[in-house]
Order: sequence, then structure tokens, then C-alpha cells
Amino acid sequence: MSTAPQEEFREYVSTRGPALLRTAMLLTSDRTDAEDLLQAALTKTYLAWERINDRAAMDGYVRRAMINTQISWWRRRKLEIYPTDDVPDRPVPDQTARSDLHDALSRALEKLPRRQRAVVMLRYYDDLTEAEIAEILGVSVGTVKSSVSRAMARLRDDTEILKIPTQGS
Repeated sequence: MSTAPQEEFREYVSTRGPALLRTAMLLTSDRTDAEDLLQAALTKTYLAWERINDRAAMDGYVRRAMINTQISWWRRRKLEIYPTDDVPDRPVPDQTARSDLHDALSRALEKLPRRQRAVVMLRYYDDLTEAEIAEILGVSVGTVKSSVSRAMARLRDDTEILKIPTQGS
């Protein structure tokens, strides 16, 4: 690969890497596995970089590479944990509250109007700036700011979320 595409790829990884890592975390539920998965997907992307014409669709390409790689890993995985009669020495923390909160948040996000849901996801899940969101959605930065503000106010007032105890409670 010539120098210009290498720099373009390096810039892409440094800009979008954190958001892509969050996606990998959702797929693996483990930071180390997520880093490995992202690295594998970025390697595949690097090898195909000059063949990918639509740079705007690059996140989708990398996400698809992560999903395909994760599926391949699942298929190849051997049984690494063997059943036993021995009880573990340490108790496992209860993740019920975290799961309940995740479910409640998902339901609350589904209640939001489409634009508000989109700006919240792009802002807080993909960690995009207001200007980037405005460009993606084809609206003004002011519209993005007001949509985020209204969405967050609705989420704060959602009684279903407020009922869920956090892990520290």
C-alpha cells in the first residue's frame, strides 16, 4: 500500500477506534477479546483498504468484519470450561441490576422519537461530536443540540429507569 492510503487508514483508526472498540465490547463482553476482535477486523480492513470505494461506509465494513470474525471464532471454539462438582471459591457478583438497567434503558430509548433516539445513540454510543451528527443527519448543529437536550430530559423523567436499583444501591 502506498503512503497516502496508509496515512488515511491510520487516521481512520485513530478517529474511529474508540467507537469501534465499544462495538467489539458489545460483541464479546470482554475488553481483551474485544481488542483482539477489533485488531482482526482492522487487519482485514487494511488488506482491503484500496478496494473499498465508499469511505463513508467504512464503519459498516469494519463492523461486518467484526461480526463475521466473531462468528468464525464461535464456530472454532472448543469447550474450555468443564463441568465440575466443586463449588467456586469466590462468589460471582450479581449482574441482575445491571441487566435490568440495560433492559429499562433499551425500552426507554425505544420510546423516544426517531431523531432523538438517533442523536442520543450517535452522541453517547458512537461518541460523535454535534457537528458530525448534524452532518450525518443533514440537520443543523442547533437541531442536534435541542434534540439531545429533549431526549435526555425525557430519559431522566422515565419512571421505569428510576425504579431500577444500581449496583451501588
